[in-house]
Amino acid sequence: MTPIETLTLAAYFFVLVILAVYGWHRYYLVYLYMKHKDRPPTPMGTFKTLPRVTVQLPIYNEMYVAERLIDAVCKLDYPRELLEIQVLDDSVDETTAVARRAVRAHAAAGINITCLHRTDRTGYKAGALEAGLRTAEGEFVAVFDADFIPTPDFLLRSVQFFTDPTVAMVQARWGHINQDYSLLTKIQSILLDGHFVLEHGSRSRAGLFFNFNGTAGIWRRSAIVDAGGWQHDTLTEDLDLSYRAQLRGWRFVFLQDLVAPAEVPVEMNAFKSQQHRWAKGSVQTCRKLLPRILRSKLPLGVRAEACFHLTANFNYLLMCVLSVLMAPSMVIRYNMGWYEMLLIDVPLFFAATASVANFYMVCQRELHADWTTRLKYLPFLMSIGIGLTINNTRAVLEALFNQQSEFARTPKYGIERQADEWIGKRYRQSDVIQPMIELALGLYFTATVFYALANGIYATVPFLVLFQIGFLYTSLVSIVQQFSGDDAVLKPEEV
Repeated sequence: MTPIETLTLAAYFFVLVILAVYGWHRYYLVYLYMKHKDRPPTPMGTFKTLPRVTVQLPIYNEMYVAERLIDAVCKLDYPRELLEIQVLDDSVDETTAVARRAVRAHAAAGINITCLHRTDRTGYKAGALEAGLRTAEGEFVAVFDADFIPTPDFLLRSVQFFTDPTVAMVQARWGHINQDYSLLTKIQSILLDGHFVLEHGSRSRAGLFFNFNGTAGIWRRSAIVDAGGWQHDTLTEDLDLSYRAQLRGWRFVFLQDLVAPAEVPVEMNAFKSQQHRWAKGSVQTCRKLLPRILRSKLPLGVRAEACFHLTANFNYLLMCVLSVLMAPSMVIRYNMGWYEMLLIDVPLFFAATASVANFYMVCQRELHADWTTRLKYLPFLMSIGIGLTINNTRAVLEALFNQQSEFARTPKYGIERQADEWIGKRYRQSDVIQPMIELALGLYFTATVFYALANGIYATVPFLVLFQIGFLYTSLVSIVQQFSGDDAVLKPEEV
């Protein structure tokens, strides 16, 4: 082999090995979940007198969902004299008028609700939460984003866990009111289910660190203050505060059976924007806190799991390298003899991809009686995850090079049923360059698939097709939705 060929294969196998390690880590999370499956959290006791609770609703340009959120929160089953609701409005459009109208109506009905409007969006969501906390009356603080519709029993089912004085935060599982709207929303619902059920479920019950998700959770106010308050030097203020609080010795609780329904993005570019913010913020938090975690005297298992958690998005950078190297490495090794590919590539790819399929299969089995009918979505789930490579690699690089950006909130359109339309509504996002790069990669993998078929390298074709479909789907849907306004996303039943 030439030096360039040797270097190409070395880089290729190095990336595959690292991805395989993270793949095997998913098996470990499943193992932890199953090990502690029969140990759901229970409250230490019950409050003789219920505590005062403040519910904060941070909103920014949410004209289609603000009223729905406020109406739902005002239906919370909790003593009115112990409940305060703060609408933390940073909006610069008609949302402010919508929110104030809803607040006035509920205040007239006897609800303790106020609208706090900031004209300066300093700190974005973290800044709004911190500003509201200064005047909040509650000993405990619940937070709901604009796309949520909390059930009336949310507070009564979560607040009792604070009878344990070491508990700082209780997180509910997100539900998905529009998961059947399209293939994209179905995939997102499965991705989120895996995050909550297996990641949160395994970590919380095993005594490992996990995070508040920014919404559908309730905090002990003194824990927020003790951990240093809401800070806005990362785009994931929730992850940042979560780790700071747990480093201070506070405990978190995840309630799998307490579901807070929410709307997932129906537009590809909105989905990408959300994923970009989460990926960039997690790497920013990693840079900020991982050295402190590794230097701490926490148990080795806690530190190791925190390392896996906070560095997970670096995999997108590796996936980007893998995407470029896959075709040339296949050609090099085909010329050497393709049997070596079966002995080395396939086991590594299997470790990286089969773990994903197993992870989400177990999750769906835990949640749904008809889980077997959902298995058909797993190849699309893996493909769309691969299709996010360029989007999230950009996020990782921006975080590594300390490129600052504003908190880009995810557009919500009030989509609850398949008959609902988002076309023609405001807040649509656009991005021309990135979809073109994704499309180029999709065509690149299309050519690679044809090369593999033409040369009889059939064992690699399923893996190549995952990349091909992922990049073509994310790019073409982004382009079509931007320029035609049509929802080109397949309906779940069409899969």
